[in-house]
Parts: sequence; structure tokens; C-alpha cells
Amino acid sequence: MPGHDRATRDMFARLIEDQPTAWHHENDILTRAGVRRTIRWSNTVLRAASGEVIGMASIGEDVTEHNLAEQRLLQSETKYRQLIEQASDGIFISDAEGIFVMVNTRGSELLGYGPNELVGMNAKVTYLDDEHDVHTARLQAVAAGDALRYERMVKRKDGSTFPAEISLKMLEGGIVQVIFHDITQRREHERRIARLNRIYAVLSGINSAIVRIRDREQLFNEACRIATHDAAFPLAWIGLRDPGTGSLEAHAWAGVEDEFFEGVRETESAGSRLTLRGAGMQSLNQARTVIDNDMASKPDLDVLRRRAFDRGCRSVIALPLSVDGNVIGSLILYSLETNFFDAEEVKLLEELAGDVSFALSFIAQQERVEFLAYYDVLTGLPNRTLFFDRLSHQIGSAARNRESVVLILLDLDRFRYINDTLGRQAGDELLRSVAQRLQKGVRQEDSFGRVGSNRFAIAVTAVWSAAGGAHALEARSRACFDQTFTVGKEQLSVSATAGVALYPGDARNPEALFANAEAALRSARSESLPFQFYSPAMNARIADSLRLESRLRRALENDELILWYQPKVSARTGKLMGLEALMRWRDPEGKLVLPSQFIPLMEQTGLILEAGRWALSRVSRDCEHWVVAGAAPVRVAVNVSPLQLRQKDFVRTVVDAAERTEAAGSLLDIEITETVIMQNFEAIAAKLQTIRGLGVEISVDDFGTGYSSLAYVARLPIHALKIDRSFVAGMADEQSLAIVRSVISLAHSLKLVVIAEGVETQEQHDTLSTLGCDEIQGYLISRPMPLDQVRDFIASMTPAVAGKFSRHQSQ
Repeated sequence: MPGHDRATRDMFARLIEDQPTAWHHENDILTRAGVRRTIRWSNTVLRAASGEVIGMASIGEDVTEHNLAEQRLLQSETKYRQLIEQASDGIFISDAEGIFVMVNTRGSELLGYGPNELVGMNAKVTYLDDEHDVHTARLQAVAAGDALRYERMVKRKDGSTFPAEISLKMLEGGIVQVIFHDITQRREHERRIARLNRIYAVLSGINSAIVRIRDREQLFNEACRIATHDAAFPLAWIGLRDPGTGSLEAHAWAGVEDEFFEGVRETESAGSRLTLRGAGMQSLNQARTVIDNDMASKPDLDVLRRRAFDRGCRSVIALPLSVDGNVIGSLILYSLETNFFDAEEVKLLEELAGDVSFALSFIAQQERVEFLAYYDVLTGLPNRTLFFDRLSHQIGSAARNRESVVLILLDLDRFRYINDTLGRQAGDELLRSVAQRLQKGVRQEDSFGRVGSNRFAIAVTAVWSAAGGAHALEARSRACFDQTFTVGKEQLSVSATAGVALYPGDARNPEALFANAEAALRSARSESLPFQFYSPAMNARIADSLRLESRLRRALENDELILWYQPKVSARTGKLMGLEALMRWRDPEGKLVLPSQFIPLMEQTGLILEAGRWALSRVSRDCEHWVVAGAAPVRVAVNVSPLQLRQKDFVRTVVDAAERTEAAGSLLDIEITETVIMQNFEAIAAKLQTIRGLGVEISVDDFGTGYSSLAYVARLPIHALKIDRSFVAGMADEQSLAIVRSVISLAHSLKLVVIAEGVETQEQHDTLSTLGCDEIQGYLISRPMPLDQVRDFIASMTPAVAGKFSRHQSQ
């Protein structure tokens, strides 16, 4: 057969040279036998990669070994073409100069070319005219051995462009493989998120302005400035209804010069006013949000609309502003994009207009300016400033009358989740309802106020003892929180945590009394108590906690954290099943700090996020260390905190760590705590499903100590349940033994692996093995060990050590 299209044929030979065929097998037999013979084939048309007929093998013709190689190559080419033709991404092969050798159908469709039309062209045709040098540089980088992954705008045959994510690498023999896919939808999603974030920034900025600004005109100017500066609206203005004519008159604007509003005024008996007929006037008259996402359809509706259109504006929204239920004006915002304002953005902007309207209700009446300085806008309660003033008077009066003052600080539990799931307006409604209920139990001589986002303070003058105060607090708490709260269409069960400090026993001035109540509140939260009375030891603990937090921050900066590893083995055979990575802290003095001393503080301060990311990345390096040293690969589990699970980038972080760990020769697993299951279950389950689908196994740690629903456990994509060490240690007790037996039975019914923690004796091992426990972990096998001992331990753990675990206890 002639050597026509030899480059293409060589390429396909390299791509699939490892794929066996029936011909391979037969030819090898002939070669080993030392026989040179010909094989006859039936009529077969032979074609090149381009489809051109280049030869024919017919019955009666001898096909030499060279012919057979050509036939094998054509068969391989067909298989490879079928594979890439089934791909959903565009794929093409080029030579080192960028000349297309082959393009799959999807690639041709994305680029706007017909089948095989691109073959022979240079890949530069897909680049913008000023980026040809970039193409050359990338080919040089790939030729140097780099595998590239990047995004760029790709040009189609008709000159249009689209964004694409591209993977580029050099194959053997100097050919380049390129895989690309259209990311237009992803880019649009990113732009949408950016737009919503800008509107959130406007909402936050205007709410901050509402708190500090007490003048209506200043508020209007700041609102327009924030809208154009933080959300990049090209033009924003606020119009108010003229009481005499009912027309809309511009009072504040940003994004344009003053002359923008000139030439559209008409002289009337009441003076000069701006008369408009567009979205702003409709919003004013109809008391509703008006949206026009296509200004081009009526650019000349009024003068301002024409001028905004000439400046490139293509969408407009007008939001009514009201005071005490009466619409007094409109906030008008423009966008440069057609169809800019969708449902989500409109909802946020309506919330913004509602906040501005709420502020106007107070600013409209001069006598209520003082109210804003001393009262909480949301609930109408005294704010922190006024509460402190009243507390001072209360303490002074108690000193004269030899009475006590009980200060109670009360925080709503899990309030942030209500805001996150039901929205800020639902959270505000709940705060108002709680304030109303608490207010009913407060006497006129006592003080009551809202002193934080979800914190209330009550100061009661009394002659109570601590026990009497506890009973009174419980009674008030039941009266407020025993019944559910109606928020919108939802019925919410709400609880609270309280810290209590007494005058004069705990402090003799308002500031110290308040600080001590806060210390008691923090202590109650850390110990999961409904309330806590202050004791002097709390301040010492707080000081120690602050010092420890500072040391932990330095530990993260100075790479003082390390990982130790504890093995998990088969309860039946003793075979090593994996390792659990446990965080340790070696301080600058060389002392080893146990996790129980610093992990809880990391959770409270958020430092666990940085430490958790470090642990996931460190595992891959440690695995590489012992695999290079000759140890067999093992699965390694890393504990993941609830705070990590709630992060948006959690899945990406775990996937990256899993890929690095696999590249190092091992496999990554994660362990989650049981309490995580009940926190935003659907979102967490979706994240875990994604991770499990990539081969990462998931275990539920400390099972049996939390409050999770078994129905939720059954729906999670988990691999194993870990029985808490407290149940293992108590198996001599029938109740604990029954719990262990039930957990094992439950897990097996759900087709889950059962791992027992804290196994320290051979008796515990034998009991667990009899009950059907799959794996065990604890001092009977080995204490947690540093990295330099892992390789030897892995080498020593063979099935032969089953039932002889005690020899590892000294490690």
C-alpha cells in the first residue's frame, strides 16, 4: 500500500498503539513461529484520514505484513474517530505548528465549519486578530512539556466569538491535542452573580446611610451616589411628587451633570417643575414597581428617557418611595443592558426602596429625629446607648435603696440561619415579635432594650438571690419562647441563651456589669446551657482564650501544625483499612498541644477554615512521603468541620485535595460530625453527593452522640458510621452494649461499614467482632503516630497480626 497520508497514519498509530486486536494476536503467532507468509483478505476499501480511497485489498491478492500494518492502522483510526465523535466537547488534533489534522463534529459545530473543512487550516483562525502571537507562545510552551488549561475568546468562521475553556497538551510524536467547550452560560452566570453582589453592596451601603443620615436631601444624594458608585448603574435619580400639580420633580441624582435635567421644565403657577411621563411617573401614580427592559421600543416617551437612551441606557426601573403608606416619589435606576432587571434583582431593589421609605417615615417628622438616636429602628426598643443610660440610673437607685439589679443579656439561637434561609425581612419580623413578647413581662421600673443584632438586654431591680433570679429567668423564657412564632407563612420554634450578672456582687458600674453578663453569655454558649450566671473565673478563662487565639494565629502563620495518623483495621482479619489524620500543634517550645485544647477555639473563631484547608493539602504530601519510602498506599481520612462544609468552595477544595492525594499514591476520605446532618441538609447532601461521586468516601464520626434523624442518615451519600468511643468504653453496661449492637445492625441494614473508635482492650475487640463490627480504631491497634513512624507501621500490618494488636500499643 502506498505511503499516502503517512503523518496522519503515524499519529493514529501512536494514539492507540496499546490497543490489542485480533490481528495483533495472529501476527505475533506467525512471527514467533518464524514463518513468513501472506494472508488473503476479502474485498476491502482502504481510505486515508481525509476519506480518500488509497487502496484495495481483494480476494486472491497477497497482503504482506506491510499491508497488514496499514489495515491495522486504519482500524485503529476508525476506533479513535468513533471515540472522539461521541465526545460532548470540541476536540481537535494539530501538528506542532498548529495545523489541524483532525477535528471532531462537535468541534466543527462550535467553530461554525463543515465536516473536515478545518483540516489543513492553522488554529490561528480561531484566535482574534491581535492574539496570533499568543497562539504561537502557547504552542511553544506545550512543546516545552507544559500542559495548559486556560480560557479565551474563540472566533467562529462567521467572525462571531464565544468564551471557551481549553485544555492543551503535547502527545508523543509532536502532535497537539486540544479539548475545548463553550462556557458562555457559565460566564453569564458569573456576570449575574456579580450584578447581584453589586446590588447587595448598594443595599448594605444605603442601610448604613440610613443609620447615620438624618436629613432627607442628604439621604437622597447618598442613595443615588451609592447606586452609581457601588452597583455601577450609569444613572440614578430620585423624584418626589409635587403637592400642587402631582407631577414628578427631580430632587437628587448621580451619574449625570445638572444639565441633564435642564430644558424639560415648564412654567406653572406654582413655579418650575419637571414634568415626566415615563417609568417614574407610572410608579408614582400606580404605587408599584415599573420596569422597562427594552427602552429602544419607546425611546421618545419623554425628554429624560431620550437623553438616557442617547447615553446608552437600555433598561430602567422605577421603585415607589412611601411615607406612612403614602407614595411620595420614585427611585429611578438605569442600566446599559437590555433585559437587565430580573426577578431576583427586582426583589433586592424593592427591599432597598422599602428601607429608604422606612427611613423617610422617621425623617419626615422632625420631632422623631431624637428617636433615631436613642431607639432601635426595627423594634422601637431603647438601643444600647439609651439602655446604658437607664441602667446607670437603675444602679444608682438600687445603691440608695440597698437593692440588687439583675442584668440579663439574651441572644436568639440560630438566628443567622433564619436570615440565611427565610431572608432578612423574615428575620426582622421575628425580632419584632420577640421584642413584643418580652416587653409584656417587663415592669415599668425595669429597663429593656435591643443592644445587638439578635441580642436583648433586661435589667430588673429586685432583692433576689441567685436561685430566685434563675427561677424568674426561666419563667420569662418560657413565657416568650414556649409558643411558636408566625413569620410570614412559617411557624418557627425559637430558643435563646442568656448570660446573667448581678449588682453589686459581680460589678458596681454599668460597663463592668454589662461586660460580666457578656462573659456569662459566652460561657453559656460554649457549654450549651440555656443560661449562665457570671463568676470571676469566667474572665480568667476569657483572657486565656484570647491569648490562646493569638498563639494559634501565629501557629498558622509559622507552620507549627502537624498531622499524626491513627490506623483503622479490619475487626475480622486485622488488615489495615486506612488511616485517620489527626491535627496536632507543636508550639515554639517543642511542646505538643492536643486537639482538645485548641480545636474548639478554632471553631469559635473561624480559624478552623484555614487549618482545615491546610490539613487537606498536607495529607497529599505526607502520603507521598511514606509511599516514596516504600510503604503500600492506604486510604487517609480527614475530619471536616461544620464551618468548612458551609463554605461555597468546599467541594472544590476537597476535590483538589483528593486529586493531589491520588497523585501521591493514596486515596482521600473525609469524616463529618453527626450534628452537621441537621444543618441545611439539602445543600450539604448535594455537596457530599458530588464528592462521593469522585471516589471520596464519607464517614459520620461520633455517631450516637448527636441528634440527627435516621431518615436523614439514610439519605446521605455516606460510606461508614463510626461508633463513638464512649459507647465502646461502656460496653460492659447492657445499655451501651445494646446501643452498639443497634448501631451495627442499623448500619448494615443501610449497607454501611461500621467503625468502632476507642478500642483499647482485646475484650472490646472480641465483643465488637462478635457483634459484626467491620473495622476498629484505638490504642489496641496503635496510638496516633507522627509521620516518620507511618511507613514502618504500614509495613508491619499484615493479616497475620489479627488478634495480636497489643504489640502496637507502645507506639
